[in-house]
Amino acid sequence: MNKKVLVVGAGIAGLSAAIRLKHAGYEVEIFEQGAMPGGKMHRIEADGHSFDVGPTLVMMPSVYREIFELAGKNADDYIPMTKLDPMYEVYFKDKDKSKDYRHYVLNSDLVDLMKITEQKGPENARGFLSYISEIYKRYQIALDHFITRPFRKWSDIYNPFMLLQALKLKTFDSADKMMASFMPDSDLHRMLSFQTLYIGVSPKKGPSLYNIIPMIELLYGVWFIKGGMHTIASQMARLFEELGGKINYNSKVDKILTEGKTVKGLLVGGEKIEAPYVVCNADFPYAMTNLIDDEKVRGKYSPEKINTMDYSCSCLVFYWGVEGIYPELPAHAFVVSEDLDDNLKSIFDGRKIKDPSVYLHIPSNVDPSMAPKDKSSFYLLIPVSEIVTSQYEWNEETVDYYRQKAIESLSKLPGLANLKNSISVEKVFTPKDFEKNFNAYRGATFGLQPTLTQSNHLRPQAKAKNCEGLYFCGSSTHPGAGVPIVMQSGKICAEELRRDNPEDNFSDK
Repeated sequence: MNKKVLVVGAGIAGLSAAIRLKHAGYEVEIFEQGAMPGGKMHRIEADGHSFDVGPTLVMMPSVYREIFELAGKNADDYIPMTKLDPMYEVYFKDKDKSKDYRHYVLNSDLVDLMKITEQKGPENARGFLSYISEIYKRYQIALDHFITRPFRKWSDIYNPFMLLQALKLKTFDSADKMMASFMPDSDLHRMLSFQTLYIGVSPKKGPSLYNIIPMIELLYGVWFIKGGMHTIASQMARLFEELGGKINYNSKVDKILTEGKTVKGLLVGGEKIEAPYVVCNADFPYAMTNLIDDEKVRGKYSPEKINTMDYSCSCLVFYWGVEGIYPELPAHAFVVSEDLDDNLKSIFDGRKIKDPSVYLHIPSNVDPSMAPKDKSSFYLLIPVSEIVTSQYEWNEETVDYYRQKAIESLSKLPGLANLKNSISVEKVFTPKDFEKNFNAYRGATFGLQPTLTQSNHLRPQAKAKNCEGLYFCGSSTHPGAGVPIVMQSGKICAEELRRDNPEDNFSDK
């Protein structure tokens, strides 16, 4: 039996699928265009400072551990984690600019959370408890019947049992409206709904189901992996190679080779490499428009269709080496715009943002090795429009505009009044960099938006519809974006491939 699998890309989903397939006895080889694993979970080193390029916040640590435990390893030997207390702090700007920011410290301690909600009155405190209870029910349904399974055919979703489960998810409200219905206090419901931006969709548009994201934070905490998020990528690559897998770095895939309705392998640097199975971890819209030529294999995902789909926001990220250390600041802090509604509208209609919300991550506050002595590494992220939606050019003038806005927003945080003069090192990633470096279609950092019409069975699936032996994983495929969910995408992908191999005897029972 030929059990050779070629994987396009060493992103987290590709590594997740590759490890599982290698562990199951397949011959697996990865082709990665970059010089290191992880995809957007990349790393930048500058003058002794270390920065994660993309994801920074660890949720659902059991999902991270699972891939190592599957291979019989102790996850602590690969990805040592620390639970953060507090998880993060949130600062709301006031329309009266002379006033200090309204400040909240969040952790996963129910006693502390009740103090915060009770200060807003009994209606908000009751609403908070009702929200946790209600969204947990929906979370269990999503976990059991949607997030962890593929949708190969229409009957997988359009049957009485699954339609009933879908109705129980109550997805027709937006995340923002649902949260406001539980907690009328604007600070509370905004503080517990902006997390949809973690997966690139506005809380004004994202289905209410995505309020499971703050619930997961509140119930299970936020964690930090020693060395930053790139550690998970490098250690998954290490595990894959320990199992006997092979990763080819600096090896850009030119084409996915097909013949009729069957995959034949890859074209890499002009060389044909044959295999009966291909797992594509390249961004799905990019793969359909750049790696696959046959219209029949593309099926409904023609270039025209790809261009009419809804894409997530992008990110502008500043990586700053900063003089001094700031123990009074948390590892994660959010500064929320005084007009959040206009901020969110601007991100998704393409206007230049007047008052952007910003996210500050200081990894060196948790792991001092990520910065030189007496210095700090700052990661400053602003959610912005993807390239096609954006009504302005990504040039130095635009970057400077947002840099000034970011520094102005941070200057009221403890110890940062002189931030502008304390920055000694700077690297920048714009939407164009995400497009260029990671083939993120339109520079949309989180791939396809997880709207109702682009979720579950309506999202691209792991198994190609029109080509045997071809499979997809990553943030634009089911079940969606966010590191734990992308790892689940790799798991579903590996299981789908094994399910199609009659000699594998795979059973997911």
